[in-house]
Amino acid sequence: MHLKSCLLVVVLLIISLLNTSEALWCYECVSNQPGCGEPLNWLWHWTTVCPEDNDVCVKILEVKDAETVITRSCLSTLIGKRTDIPADRYEGCRKASVDVKLANYVNNTIKELDIKRDYYDNTTWCFCFLDHRCNESSFIVPCATTILMGALFSFIIRI
Repeated sequence: MHLKSCLLVVVLLIISLLNTSEALWCYECVSNQPGCGEPLNWLWHWTTVCPEDNDVCVKILEVKDAETVITRSCLSTLIGKRTDIPADRYEGCRKASVDVKLANYVNNTIKELDIKRDYYDNTTWCFCFLDHRCNESSFIVPCATTILMGALFSFIIRI
């Protein structure tokens, strides 16, 4: 019995060390692509590895009347493109921030460019970083490490 418990501790330690070296995986798509709406079809959209070490998965909901545009991505890929990122980036959903000076000195009459970002009535940012592929929100996909630990645990118990 002592050998089994020692082996279990060693296996769990090795798995935990392997898990800390992984990067965060997030879905990256826009809801005008097939399968990227609600619910997300994970067979069509594979995950991407976020480039930063302390990155966050993001799901942006932009609502205009009955139309909802959903954008899923890593936060580090959106920082250079979006100016309405909320200051609070912890787990959960928040309203987008408003940049009063955005496009203040631009004389552009083409409203389709939306340089002031005022087309959508409501923009919500949802952040998550506690699990891989967490910007899906329809159901939880078990982590490969959890499945491996469960299989090893059941194998060790049977020995």
